[in-house]
Amino acid sequence: MSRFLERLAEGPPIVGDGGMGTLISSAVARLRCPEEANLRAPESVLSLHLGFIRAGAELIETNTFGANRRKLAEHYLEDDVAAINEAAVKIARDAREVSGRDVFVAGSIGPLGGPVKDREAAFAEQAQLLEGRGVDLFMIETFYDLDELVTAIATVRKASALPIVALLTFDEDAQTLGGVSAEQASAALAELDVAAIGANHGVGLQAALRAIERMGGQEKPLAALPNVGLASLAGERIIFPHATPEYFAEFAAHARELGARIVGGCCGTTPTEIAAIRRAIDEQRNPSAPLVMREREIVVTASEPERETLLQQKLRTGEFVVSVEIDPPRGGNAHAMLELARTLKESGHVDVVDVNDNPRARARMSGLIASATIERVVGLETIPHVTPRDSSIAGLESLLLGAHAEGIRNVLAVTGDPPEAGDYPGARGVYEVDSIGLSQVITRMNAGEDFNGREIDAPTSFFLGVAVNPAAEDLDFELERFQKKLEAGAQFAMTQVLFDLSFLDEFLRRLGGSCPIPLLVGIFYVRSYQLALRLHNEVPGIIVPERVQARLKDAGPNAADTGLAIARELFEASRERAAGVYVIPPFRQPHAALDLFS
Repeated sequence: MSRFLERLAEGPPIVGDGGMGTLISSAVARLRCPEEANLRAPESVLSLHLGFIRAGAELIETNTFGANRRKLAEHYLEDDVAAINEAAVKIARDAREVSGRDVFVAGSIGPLGGPVKDREAAFAEQAQLLEGRGVDLFMIETFYDLDELVTAIATVRKASALPIVALLTFDEDAQTLGGVSAEQASAALAELDVAAIGANHGVGLQAALRAIERMGGQEKPLAALPNVGLASLAGERIIFPHATPEYFAEFAAHARELGARIVGGCCGTTPTEIAAIRRAIDEQRNPSAPLVMREREIVVTASEPERETLLQQKLRTGEFVVSVEIDPPRGGNAHAMLELARTLKESGHVDVVDVNDNPRARARMSGLIASATIERVVGLETIPHVTPRDSSIAGLESLLLGAHAEGIRNVLAVTGDPPEAGDYPGARGVYEVDSIGLSQVITRMNAGEDFNGREIDAPTSFFLGVAVNPAAEDLDFELERFQKKLEAGAQFAMTQVLFDLSFLDEFLRRLGGSCPIPLLVGIFYVRSYQLALRLHNEVPGIIVPERVQARLKDAGPNAADTGLAIARELFEASRERAAGVYVIPPFRQPHAALDLFS
């Protein structure tokens, strides 16, 4: 039996390292991919390994997640596949030697990132290179396709007898992108020659805990190495939320309680979070915060371009506007969405609905198409979110022209969650423009020209909204971007979710006392302490003050009532500060948005 397998079977859980790829990309400028740093900046890779070891990691992964021939070819580095993999192992082993600690070196192998004629050859080549330089085990990680993971395991096993840890990435419902549940994945992997199975990457700590909870019940040891939370974009920077060390300590306690034998982190996780995991493991900490949430449950009508929308009219006349945010369906059946829209309209309390565009970078029905369907069938006005993540400038113009022909007038220009936040490891967004550039596209179309200044057949008449975050950590940067959005033609704004309107007060003070365009405040109706914790620690840009968390925690089984009271308080307080609100209803309970008015 290998030293790693002995350690896996005995003693406390093994503490893994954190997000090497994101950290090395931030530390070394102009890398074509994180793995190139093994050749261009080995001292930086060594320093990161040492940082994780000193924080308490006893398992470090080589900087080789994307170092297979297929992925390296995308960056014209395929001729360096051997040099990159061999250097990565040498650097990791050097870090172990410099630290003087008993650390396992795991060879990281990720998915191939696209169709490959000979998958086996690509996986085998990388495995042989990593073993040849002296890794102790393999981490075959961040797979969203169970079949590809099974192929990778079988291929690596043919090439090597070293232990294998097999990891899939799951969403908040403990499913892979391909719809494979954690239970199904566990059953399939339990039959294979692997040392441990589990979850990494994904949408945050709670999702990883939910996945390993459902992967239990078989004999394989479990592993949990999640992202810090959902990534977002600030300009050209990928940023992660401000998860506290305490939150990671709670995560480690829960993971240990659920039987995890390897606990660490992935994208966005730094030595600070790993140190918190280390302390929780050493102290044999028991969970206190309830992070683990248990089981829950055609006629085309042409519109006059110059017409004023209901949203425009209400904002112009000073009437308080109420919107409810809804997600388009994940499939092609819009029935449930239309029934929800009809209920909201018939309530008499909701003026418009704002419709997400592939939230969390997961594919759903187009927000523009869904909005056109709602307006045509139900007659309820919409504010579709539009993101430049998935389309070129020409594609955006095409989508917007089609939506305009269908009667869509209100639009909200948002940068959108980056692909790194979704279930497509290795995917890249288009992002020819960001939300500011998208605002410019729409404004120019309203002026009768495309983005390049060429005349279009007829001008559009979109009512352009933009997003703004009064609770941004870098408020100066946020104000600078908001000014650019105003210059790009923004006509109204919608805030990030706020649980404390003092952030809005400071934002308005910095603007001179009032917002130059009508502003809708985001209100999230939260019904559980667990969700409040997740929003605060895992979702960028959202701050849930300690006093709000405490109210929900102290409410215990009555947390839903307390969450409703908080939402109503925010709703009433917004009347004094803003032109309206948009309400995000509880997860999978969209009709509950109407509770605010009962």
